[in-house]
Amino acid sequence: MPDPAYAKLADDLAAEISAGRLKPGQRLPPQRTFAYQRGIAASTASRVYGELLRRGLVVGEVGRGTFIAGRSQLPAPTEPGAAAVDLEFNFPILPQQFESIARSLAGLNRPDALRIALSIAPSRGGAALRQVAARLLSRGGWQPNPEGLFFTGNGRQAIAVAAGALVPIGGRLGVEAITYPLVKGLAARLGISLVPIALDDEGIRPDAIARAHRKAPLSAVYLQPALHNPLGVTLTRGRRDELVRVLGSLGLMAIEDTVYGFLCDEPPLAALAPERSIVIDSLSKRIAPGLAVGFVHAPIALRERLTAAVRSGGWGAPAYALQAAQRMIADGTVDAIAVMKRQDAEKRQRLAAECLAGFQVRADSRAYHLWLTLPEPWRSEAFVAAAARRGIALTPSSAFAVGPGHAPNAVRLALASPPIERLREALLSLARLLSAGEEASDVTE
Repeated sequence: MPDPAYAKLADDLAAEISAGRLKPGQRLPPQRTFAYQRGIAASTASRVYGELLRRGLVVGEVGRGTFIAGRSQLPAPTEPGAAAVDLEFNFPILPQQFESIARSLAGLNRPDALRIALSIAPSRGGAALRQVAARLLSRGGWQPNPEGLFFTGNGRQAIAVAAGALVPIGGRLGVEAITYPLVKGLAARLGISLVPIALDDEGIRPDAIARAHRKAPLSAVYLQPALHNPLGVTLTRGRRDELVRVLGSLGLMAIEDTVYGFLCDEPPLAALAPERSIVIDSLSKRIAPGLAVGFVHAPIALRERLTAAVRSGGWGAPAYALQAAQRMIADGTVDAIAVMKRQDAEKRQRLAAECLAGFQVRADSRAYHLWLTLPEPWRSEAFVAAAARRGIALTPSSAFAVGPGHAPNAVRLALASPPIERLREALLSLARLLSAGEEASDVTE
C-alpha cells in the first residue's frame, strides 16, 4: 500500500508542474530542506523525488540538484517539429545531391526493373547488393564479410534486430550513460533493461562495463565508437584495444552504431574482434531519411538468430529501397554525396565555433552535432524553453540520459538541417541568450 503522504505530495507537485506554477529549469529544494518545509520524514521526501524522476517530471544533475523537466517528460521526438530553425533533428540533405540521385535512379521505372523492385525482398538481400554494401561499409582497414550482412527498413530497426537477437526479454543491455535517445524506447518495447555505463573523455569505460557485468550479467553492450551522438567522442585506438580485451574476457558482444561513421575513417571494433561485434549502419544520414535502408553486419554464427529477429519484428527493408540503394552504391553516388557531406559538416562546425566562441563546446570538426555545456545560471530545460520562444528547437541533455540523475547541464545542437545563413542567425541568437543571465535567473530561481 503506498504511503499516503508520499503519494499525495508527488501528485501535488505534478499538478503544480502541469499548471505551470513550477517552470522548466526551476530547481527544487534539497530533499532535507523539502522534508523540513513539509514536515515529513527525509525518507518520504526521497520517495517523492524518486517518483517525480520516474514520471519524467524532473531531472537530476549530479552534484547540482533536481530541476523541473520540460519536453523531456515526453518520449524522445521522432518527427521534426514546427520550429523556425530546427537544431534538434540531424538529417543532412544537400540541395546538389538530388540531381545525382535522379541520374542514378533513372532506370528504376522500367517495367523489368520494377518487377524486381516491387517483389518481396529477403532479409539478406541479393548477392550483388551484399557485395556493394560490404564495399560501402569498409573503412580504416576493416573489410566486412558480404555473407554477414542483413538489411532492415532503417537504422533504428537495425538496432532493434541486433538487440532482439542478443538480449532476451528481461535481459540487461549495457549502454553509454549518455546515448542515442531512441534506444530507450526500443528497449522498452523489447522488454530489455538498459544499464548505464560510465563514460570519460575517451568514451565508454571498459572497467565500468566489467563492474556492471559483475553486479548482474549483461547480455551485450550498445555503443557508438565514432562521432558519438551527442558527445562527439571517437574511441582512441588504446580504448578500442581495451574494450576488445574486456568484452572477450566477459564473453560479451558489442552492438556498434556507426551511422555517423561515413564522416570519418575510423574502423569499428569489428576490425579488431569480428566475432565480438554486430555493426549497425544506415543510409538515412548518408543520403536522406526517405531512403533509410539499415545495415546489420554480424558474425556468420549469428545468421539464424538475426534472420529470426528480422522476420519476427517485420523489420525487413522493402525491395524498392534495396534496389535504389544498390544502384546508388554501385555507381558511386553514395560515396560522392558522402564526400560533399564531409565538407559541409566541417563548414558548419567552423561556423559554430566562430558563433559560440567563449562558451564550453564539445565537438568533433567532422560531426554534424555539438554538445554545449551551459553557463550559470542556465539549466538545460530552461534554456531549451527559452530557445523555443525564439523559434529554435534544441534537445536537452535529459533526452540522452539513460538513468535519472545522470543528465549533465547541457544541450545538443544538431547542425545539419538549416540553410547555412539561417544556421548562423540561430547560433548568434543562442550566443546572445547564453549571455543573458538575467533571463535565465527569472526561470531558475
